[in-house]
Amino acid sequence: MTSLTDPLELPSGLRLPNRIAKAALSEGLADADNSPDERLVTLYRRWAQGGYGLLITGNIMVDRAHLGEPGNVVIEDDRAAPALTEWTKAAHDGGAAIFAQLNHPGRQSNLFEIGHRPVAPSAVPLALPGAVTPRALTGDEIEDIVERFARAAQVCEATGFDGVQIHAAHGYLVTQFLSPLTNLRTDEWGGDSTRRMRLLIEIVRRVRTRVSPGFAVSVKLNSADFQRGGFSEDESRAVVAALAHEAVDLIEISGGNYESPAMSGSAADSTRTREAYFLDYARSVRQHAGAIPLAVTGGFRSSTGMQDALTAGDCDVIGIGRPTVTTTDAATAILSGRTRQLTTHEIQAGLRGVLGRLTDLKTLDSVLNLSWNGDQLHRLARGLEPDLKRGPLVTALAMLRRNGRVSLTPRRGIA
Repeated sequence: MTSLTDPLELPSGLRLPNRIAKAALSEGLADADNSPDERLVTLYRRWAQGGYGLLITGNIMVDRAHLGEPGNVVIEDDRAAPALTEWTKAAHDGGAAIFAQLNHPGRQSNLFEIGHRPVAPSAVPLALPGAVTPRALTGDEIEDIVERFARAAQVCEATGFDGVQIHAAHGYLVTQFLSPLTNLRTDEWGGDSTRRMRLLIEIVRRVRTRVSPGFAVSVKLNSADFQRGGFSEDESRAVVAALAHEAVDLIEISGGNYESPAMSGSAADSTRTREAYFLDYARSVRQHAGAIPLAVTGGFRSSTGMQDALTAGDCDVIGIGRPTVTTTDAATAILSGRTRQLTTHEIQAGLRGVLGRLTDLKTLDSVLNLSWNGDQLHRLARGLEPDLKRGPLVTALAMLRRNGRVSLTPRRGIA
């Protein structure tokens, strides 16, 4: 029987010391040049001492002209190599492996950060108030994006990362190519499900040609985008089956996007009771994945739920997000038996009678909680403890100050 404490050897040969991963959380802690600084080193040193087998960074963009959130780290070249090396050393000093999550936001770029029209597979705007219609990418620009992922992966290996995770979830650019709602192209990059997955496959292949065989290449993939006529579970299973023929080391399952943010914890109560939001999908995709290990992130809270998922063979790695913000050593707490149930801190907007007539309270609460967790990451990065008394008003003001009007729409989730 597989245990949470068992090591896992990935196809590349990388050995994870246990089955618990700190899932990607969007830190927003880059300096003015979009490079990591001592704050990220401090934060990851704290997590590295928390007993995780794997640490996955938050969004690292491959193009500084296209940022998803304020404070994104960008890797276009080796200008930040010393800082990246310090970042990976902090993880390794604690015994954890570390993956860099590489991403391009596409139409989900933060307009306040980039100051120009975003790009996408097709000129389809987000179905959110005030969304700007993106510009459709040219074929040459798509080729450049593939190359940017590969170049970033090279830098990651040179600076000590153990692997990269290609972000193909949560409505970012690769997901936009996968979805029939956002990819209306009729060229070699769209038109049917096979061509819609071409960008992801080409990125995986190009990255693999630029890194050593022992460097891990992983993918974060939506089970679905939970939109009528969008990227479905059947299409997602077909992508997994295609990835099974590539040199992929780990597939992490998630779901949702800005317009339907399942990844932010907005699952139904019945799903919350079962803990893992995407476990049923992971179970259904097992045979398609072949020898590629699966990670599931989203909703895991109890040691029993985590162990049951491994015992059933539904997944190989348990991803934990939000609990690691207030319990930075969540893996140690579970593996040592110090706790059997992880907790998250939830806040709600005030003046609910008034606000409920103006906006969807569930979405507003989700956005506030994402921002609250982001604020706590910034405290941890300064060497402070989480502030559990931080309320919704202070959180909302800080969110508006950092992000402007765009902060009123859902962002990348923290599971």
